Amino acid sequence: MSTPLFGKLFAQPVAIDPGTASTRIYTHERGVVLNQPSVVCFRKAGATDARPTLEAVGELAKALLGREPGHLEAVRPMRHGVIADAHAAEQMIRSFIDMSRTRSRFGRRVEVTLCVPSDATPVERRALREAAFAAGVSEVELIEESLAAGLGAGLPVTEPVGSMVVDIGGGTTEVAVIALGGIVYREAIRVGGNQFDGAIVNHVRNLYGVLLGEQTAEHVKKTIGSATSAVPRTSTRAVGRSIGDGLPRSIELSNHDVADALAAPLKQVIGAVKSVLENAPAELVTDIAHRGVVLTGGGALLADLERLLYDETGLVARIADEPATCAVRGAGEAMGRLAMCPVD
Repeated sequence: MSTPLFGKLFAQPVAIDPGTASTRIYTHERGVVLNQPSVVCFRKAGATDARPTLEAVGELAKALLGREPGHLEAVRPMRHGVIADAHAAEQMIRSFIDMSRTRSRFGRRVEVTLCVPSDATPVERRALREAAFAAGVSEVELIEESLAAGLGAGLPVTEPVGSMVVDIGGGTTEVAVIALGGIVYREAIRVGGNQFDGAIVNHVRNLYGVLLGEQTAEHVKKTIGSATSAVPRTSTRAVGRSIGDGLPRSIELSNHDVADALAAPLKQVIGAVKSVLENAPAELVTDIAHRGVVLTGGGALLADLERLLYDETGLVARIADEPATCAVRGAGEAMGRLAMCPVD
């Protein structure tokens, strides 16, 4: 007869960060074993299929975004860090677990620690749990994204000293003050890398009369994106569709153009940082003034973001090592000891 302890011996603990833009998986043995876009592609239901069937996931599915033939549909299961399409999320989690390792290597039981946005509602947290269980996971724990990011960034989160993390993901930004193993105060806004891309699309459309695709805007951001114009001017070319005649049109965009485009969403990020500083306990704010701010998440890689934060708040900021994977690595570090930081 099996016992809970026996089951634990043959269980594989896995940390998953199911982000809006990318999903990452971590194991103690191998570190980050998967980093794929959070996109799935289905073959639409037809005469032979009663319901849509999975066609591709991750990089292959993302390559189809905006290019799908009529019988395929590429979707993003996550929006603002929570589930937007339960069936697609289940298929994505199942596929990514299989891609990162065979289930025989994971063991018969897969125990998962999932990152969840700090502002996720009880309904949204339950939906994430249910998607994981439906994907074949045997046990699920949740950890708040900003706490996981702080752990992954190497902050002394269990000590009686205040640390601030600004975690900029694909669909959300979380600003949190952490001390003694918990979040003392935090702000979460639904602004992230995807909203940065959308701001670039809108700016180019308004300024040049050209409509860029989602992936083109993302490429521009990653190639020449900057949080300020206080950097040497660089440029790249992008091709979109002219709003006037519908024909393809190539335009030259500079990093200063991108800085102008990102001014509005970055103002919201700065506003969240200021709100946390205004509302956190004074002693912890003093700690932060001495220790500075740590930037995590894929959005932390935006050029000159540290300068913008310093100019607006007076705080010194540094980018964590491998910022895009801080949350999943922190969730991996927390696996098995979540009593330190219960979230539900």
